[in-house]
Amino acid sequence: MNGFQKTARAVVKLGLALLVASGAMNVLADDAASLRAKHRELREELRSNSFHQPIHIDSSEEGGTVRGDVYAVLQHPFAEFSHSMKDPSDWCAIMILPFNTKYCHAVENGGGTTLQVRIGRKFDQPVQDAYRLDFALRPVAATGDFFESRLDAKSGPVGTRDYKIIVSAVPIEGGRTFMHLNYSYGVGAAGRFAMQAYLSTAGSDKIGFTVTGKDANGQPMHIGGVRGAIERNAMRYFLAIDAHLASLSSPAAQRVEKKIQAWFNSTERYPRQLREMDRSTYVAMKRNEYERAQTQIQ
Repeated sequence: MNGFQKTARAVVKLGLALLVASGAMNVLADDAASLRAKHRELREELRSNSFHQPIHIDSSEEGGTVRGDVYAVLQHPFAEFSHSMKDPSDWCAIMILPFNTKYCHAVENGGGTTLQVRIGRKFDQPVQDAYRLDFALRPVAATGDFFESRLDAKSGPVGTRDYKIIVSAVPIEGGRTFMHLNYSYGVGAAGRFAMQAYLSTAGSDKIGFTVTGKDANGQPMHIGGVRGAIERNAMRYFLAIDAHLASLSSPAAQRVEKKIQAWFNSTERYPRQLREMDRSTYVAMKRNEYERAQTQIQ
């Protein structure tokens, strides 16, 4: 392989990592009233949509910012959701489920918590070869009728910056939870080049969930590019939260295996968007990565 080919491959791999990393610009916080109003606005769509689940996804790309939002009804009580999402170890148990999160470990420092996250490729790889993102975990609200928590990382690879993941929720009828997950990040010229290189090569056939029209045969056409990638990631993180919550009813010793299997099962509902590998490859990889994440790396 010549030098140009090596450089091109490195750029493509970096582009994939950037598109899977979650992050962002400053966004307006939810409150209980606005989130309940959003639930009322989306009520009919949540009851019947192409996801066949109560999910709504938005995405945007403007200037140097990429943003994704997922609104979803979780079939889990609000108290359970709120309790779990306050625990740093539960955050890592969620974040490591997507196929190319290679590592997540919560570290206490000076009264706060940092999640040491490493984002890499879709196959098994050493932690030191993955891209580093250190998220500060910041609880915002945890009352009887509203929850919000944030992850912030000031910088990422190749000039990316201001990463944020924001999760907020309110209780709704039927003992369920209405959740909003927002993630976004700022990207400079180098990061944009890496993304476009990936999207024009290895990611050229990838699609998101938003329907942009119909083809000549009347079949739905879906958004691609950076927004398609954001939408895939939004779905992956929603499914990770759902799988984690579902595992909590199992004995502690069985929870890791249950959430790994549940996440893969859920992604298989949307093979055009989310299939990256077969079950045996994913399960074996995640078992190893969960075990590895129990130890802090330097």
